[in-house]
Amino acid sequence: MILPQLTYLASICANSGITEAILSPGSRCAPISLAFIRHPDIHCRVIPDERSAAFIAMGMAQQRNKPVVLICTSGSAVLNYAPAIAEAFYQQIPLLVLTADRPQEWIEQWDGQTIRQENIYSSYIKSSFTFPDEVSHPDKLWHAKRIAKEAIIQSSESPMGPVHINIPLREPFYPSQEEQYPFEDTDLEPTLDLHQITSKLKEESAVQIKSQLNKFKKVMVLAGQQRPDTKIKDLLKTIAENHQAVVVTDVISNMSQEGAIEHHDFFLANHTSEMVPDLIISFGKSIISKALKLFLRENKIVHWHIQANGQVPDPFQHLSQIIRLSPASFLDFFQKESLPINVDFEKEWYHKNATIKANLPAVLAAAPFGELKALDKVLNALPSYGKIHIANSMAIRNVNFLGLRGDDLEIICNRGTSGIDGSNSTAVGCTFTTKEPVVLLTGDMAFFYDRNAFWHQYNLPNLRLVLFNNHGGGIFRMIDGPAALPEMAEYFETHQKLTADKMASEFGFQYQVVQTMEALQLALKEFFQTSIKPKILEIKSDSEVNTKALKMIKAALKVN
Repeated sequence: MILPQLTYLASICANSGITEAILSPGSRCAPISLAFIRHPDIHCRVIPDERSAAFIAMGMAQQRNKPVVLICTSGSAVLNYAPAIAEAFYQQIPLLVLTADRPQEWIEQWDGQTIRQENIYSSYIKSSFTFPDEVSHPDKLWHAKRIAKEAIIQSSESPMGPVHINIPLREPFYPSQEEQYPFEDTDLEPTLDLHQITSKLKEESAVQIKSQLNKFKKVMVLAGQQRPDTKIKDLLKTIAENHQAVVVTDVISNMSQEGAIEHHDFFLANHTSEMVPDLIISFGKSIISKALKLFLRENKIVHWHIQANGQVPDPFQHLSQIIRLSPASFLDFFQKESLPINVDFEKEWYHKNATIKANLPAVLAAAPFGELKALDKVLNALPSYGKIHIANSMAIRNVNFLGLRGDDLEIICNRGTSGIDGSNSTAVGCTFTTKEPVVLLTGDMAFFYDRNAFWHQYNLPNLRLVLFNNHGGGIFRMIDGPAALPEMAEYFETHQKLTADKMASEFGFQYQVVQTMEALQLALKEFFQTSIKPKILEIKSDSEVNTKALKMIKAALKVN
């Protein structure tokens, strides 16, 4: 039989502009899946592994900037969504998570797949709802429609995020062969419109902030993780050119440009007192650099954060003012109202950054072949436009060391939770939304951990995957604590003997492996060219050599 509450759920999603759903097969979720599969305005894809499915949906929603539906069966399948839901929550990415469930009276009765699913993601979602398990009374059907509408609004409202609807289902719930879904009869739905507040700085507040700004002579504007925004980037350029602030970026800010400080990881360990700002103005989400975070925590600096709405963390432990404006609005005000900064403060930052930038090519050329040197070649060979996904651990840190900028490149990394899980899947989700090149730069642990990202029937011709394989968790050699322990090699580094050739064959990737600079340069000549298949370039290196090379590079680049 067809369940009307599910027909309405699919229709309300479609009428609200949701066009994509990711399904994982199961019996209890079949009626939910069928309602979406048979809706003419919703495109459904099947991803068998729920953990990968959730990250793929997240990668799609991140690009589309609207909710993508996730559908799974009851039981442990629901728990497998959790890593991606947490990541989406902290990155403020909209997801509509639909989990099938057994009726309430069968939960914990030793029947199959009857775990406690209500509020199962309670710490990592915006809202949680439970659908009525039957709609014989009109009020129950009204309630189901209202839940669907409110869940979509909640997920889409800024700050966006995941919303969960748990759906208990009673048998029989499979439609008969002759039954047709009555989507044409589901036009009537609850009206629930959301009017966003447009935030402008009131005149009284503008006078007060201008008065405060003029007391500070050493201002740092710090850009955290965000999507590319041409207007904000142009405003930062103006601020730097007008000597109103030192503009500091990192690779996930998508704000790196000429005039911005991007090599701070190499010189902050030797900073001078002249470099300490007296005001930080931040916007966006997290930053990568541990050296920068420690520098800003250790010095007592006034900190303002610009954010239109939502919770504001205090990562430097000095947050004193939250300004509820869009970053573009505030930066436009700032560049019109603020005064030039201290000359020596600005000079110190730009001198050190320029010195690193000038010396880095020669230092890399003298280094032995390894991850950092190979990565530099890959970054210089990237397409001029597209989406660059970077896995966590050493991959994102190494890219941040070297710097990556491009006006038509978007840099993406799962820094909400900073886990290694889901990097492959997030990139796959991105390829479902664009014909532009999608490049994933990843280490071996993150790559092999998420192999099921490719376990599906969809071709990914625009995906290029660069795998840095040192056969273990090389980051632990970079951290003073585990690096000094006798147990490091066996219990921290996680040695593994895997290579990507067999996986490439199984999933239909073109595959190349290189172990020298000459072979890498030859491979890069064709790697990013268009093809009908996705490609993997595996770059093999030695973990100990990588560690020594990084230390040598940092020592050679030391700036006084």
